[in-house]
Amino acid sequence: MNERPGDVLISIIIATYNAGQHLRECLQSVKSQTAEGIEVVIVDGGSTDDTMTIVKESGLPLVKWVSEPDKGIYDALNKGVAMASGNWVYFLGSDDRLQPGFSELASHLSDDHTIYYGNSTGFSTNGPVEYPLLQGSFSEYRLAKYCMNHQSIIYPRSVFRKYAYDLRYKVLADYALNLLVWGDRKFKKQHYPVTVVLYNMTGFSSGNKDKQFLKDKLQLIRKGMGWWMYLRMLLKRYKKKLLGEKDLWAPED
Repeated sequence: MNERPGDVLISIIIATYNAGQHLRECLQSVKSQTAEGIEVVIVDGGSTDDTMTIVKESGLPLVKWVSEPDKGIYDALNKGVAMASGNWVYFLGSDDRLQPGFSELASHLSDDHTIYYGNSTGFSTNGPVEYPLLQGSFSEYRLAKYCMNHQSIIYPRSVFRKYAYDLRYKVLADYALNLLVWGDRKFKKQHYPVTVVLYNMTGFSSGNKDKQFLKDKLQLIRKGMGWWMYLRMLLKRYKKKLLGEKDLWAPED
């Protein structure tokens, strides 16, 4: 384990479990960044493949890790935040790839109560995937309607002094957290139109539903963004139901 806390600007947190087939390329994409002061925090769930060998042989200048059983991805990310030394925190999937835009976005980091975010590009084994929600800025209303890409965001450490990932949400705890943070006036949000990451569209969240989040989404909107946004989204859901339109964010009966 290498650690020089005074050198750390951004901690990149990667949750892994038997991720060896993807991890080497992921870490190489981190190593190729031009931004200085990048620490990599690997939180592994007790892999039985070559994941930890790849980590130890990565050659990254600042890297720390733990390998032990956990309660899922968001438990691992909470652990990673506790381990991180940086003033800024970024979450990267082990099957994602950082792009040069990450270093460009990092060059703008200045205010420790501002969340900085860029764009993502989707990909799968069949090549690039066009998906409009990976691009552009998010107002409160856009976020209340749709989930933004977690891997497009660099958070100031100050966010996690107030918030943590809620382990009740197995798939969409990042969306739950952002609904609270986007409505929090203590944190400004700044978008830059740079491509931060190649995001794997066939990852964990693509094939799993989060029933608890779907049940709680409107209340999270009310808690984070207030009654006006809550009533607006409640009315939107009611109109869809009257029109017989499918609402992807409605709780299952």
